[in-house]
Amino acid sequence: MIINVRVIPRARVQKIVADGDTLRVYTNAAPSDGAANAAVIKMLAKHMGVPKSTITIIRGATSHDKVIEINK
Repeated sequence: MIINVRVIPRARVQKIVADGDTLRVYTNAAPSDGAANAAVIKMLAKHMGVPKSTITIIRGATSHDKVIEINK
């Protein structure tokens, strides 16, 4: 499954919100040293009920807009 994700780092509340065909992931992690990416993967794994190892960032590792693949 491939999903489009918009990441909002340094948010006050961590949450995932569906916005059309894109998921908005609000995380309180800073976008330095990959901390926000790791937080997004952890949140998506919990939300989808899959292990973190099945989630990979295909495109946008340094961008707010990401394309993420989930292999079940």
